[in-house]
Amino acid sequence: MLAKIFEHHIIDHTVAVLRVAGFSLPITKHLLMMWLSGGFLMIAVPALARARSPRFALGRSLVEAVAAFVRNDIVLPNMGEAGLVYTEYFCTLFTFILVCNFIGLVPFGATATGNISVTAALALSTLALIIFSGLREQGLAGYLKSFVPSGVPGWLAPMIFPIELISLAAKTFALCIRLFANMIAGHFVILSLFGLIFIFGAISPVADWTLTVPAAVGMALFVSLLEVLVAVLQAYIFTFLTAIFAGMAMHPH
Repeated sequence: MLAKIFEHHIIDHTVAVLRVAGFSLPITKHLLMMWLSGGFLMIAVPALARARSPRFALGRSLVEAVAAFVRNDIVLPNMGEAGLVYTEYFCTLFTFILVCNFIGLVPFGATATGNISVTAALALSTLALIIFSGLREQGLAGYLKSFVPSGVPGWLAPMIFPIELISLAAKTFALCIRLFANMIAGHFVILSLFGLIFIFGAISPVADWTLTVPAAVGMALFVSLLEVLVAVLQAYIFTFLTAIFAGMAMHPH
């Protein structure tokens, strides 16, 4: 029973199958959550940004505050003025991860960023941005040259270049694993705490209801509140590190 509860909340499941031109496209729970998150951002954010009614003043201020935060505290310090052209991308990245994280805290929701396939796709988009921004700022020759720091002896260059390539891949891999592990860890902790209720209930039903249930529920509520902080923090960290890596590609020295 406990294994089924873990599978229901953590493992992705197919909720429908879309058949188009003879092809079957499984609609999974995490894919549905990403569609909901993307749809919300595509509809709600532009509507709030353009709204002039006093009733939407709070929402408009929130959108402006997030955009200003990403621009002034993430893009500019790490990428400089040249990085401002990527502000829209970083705003999209930050808000998409944030909404995906939050929607997993809603009852009957699911955390799409707790799926390693999703975080891998986000990390690959970061890799594409790093390479593109480096090529755009330095050109092909300058970008390739940046993989070998200036002052390195010529005989070391053939060794340094592949090491730098591996480092670039490792940065992408670390982004993928960090977001995935942090978002799925909270669910494991909460479900483990609730699992204690069943374990101690099998030993002593009286002790279970008087001691285990209040303690487990209290700790689960605390971890749930902590997950709200983690959801915001992980969206920030992923976006911030993306800006750092892209800034390093644009300004290697």
